[in-house]
Amino acid sequence: MESPTSTRAVDRAMALLSEVCSEPSLTLSECARRTQLPASTALRLLRTLEGSGFVTRDVRGSFEAGPRMVQIGTRALSVHRILEIARPALATVVDRTGESAYLALPGPGRTAVYAAAHEGTWPIRHSSWIGREVGLDAAAVRAALDGQTDACGYVTSQGRLEPDITAVAAAVRFRDRILAVVTVLGPTYRLTGTALTDCGAVMADVAHDLEQQLGNPSTMRTPHGVRLNS
Repeated sequence: MESPTSTRAVDRAMALLSEVCSEPSLTLSECARRTQLPASTALRLLRTLEGSGFVTRDVRGSFEAGPRMVQIGTRALSVHRILEIARPALATVVDRTGESAYLALPGPGRTAVYAAAHEGTWPIRHSSWIGREVGLDAAAVRAALDGQTDACGYVTSQGRLEPDITAVAAAVRFRDRILAVVTVLGPTYRLTGTALTDCGAVMADVAHDLEQQLGNPSTMRTPHGVRLNS
């Protein structure tokens, strides 16, 4: 159980970080005044934040947002952006395949979270999993998040997430990392042969379009897919 002292220290550090990030830069005295902390306490906490890269000092010794905050801010903005642009993209997937389409984001540990969805149009279809967290040990979404796709840009699995369900997934990259995965979940009896290949091509196209909207350079793909063993 955390002590009140440790919780108070975290609260104070977060208050300092919030103030530093609200301005181009702040002096130590300004940080102390804004947070109503003694200058010695503010300096100790700011040094800890500086050591972790959350704040840095400019040439005058004033404090400003550090590289870790820039990284976190970029991540937050990109996640917000991908959710915004994914919804019409998932609708496109449903229009072209009829299957239920999802956007999965990396979750804590070896998990993924389904953050957006568009339900399919087939009478028999996969139901919405928005907000559901799933393990990454046996699903196409895990392979896509791990970058286990070839030049085609998609990966498939059958019966590994649910019995008689086939998943088709494609990674969405932002700069040098995989930000999210677009995936289709549908009955295995329907997603087979040419239908499966066509669905994979749709997922790769949609993922590629999302990357372009996020600002990634163009990439080339070939019409083949990675299939995970059942």
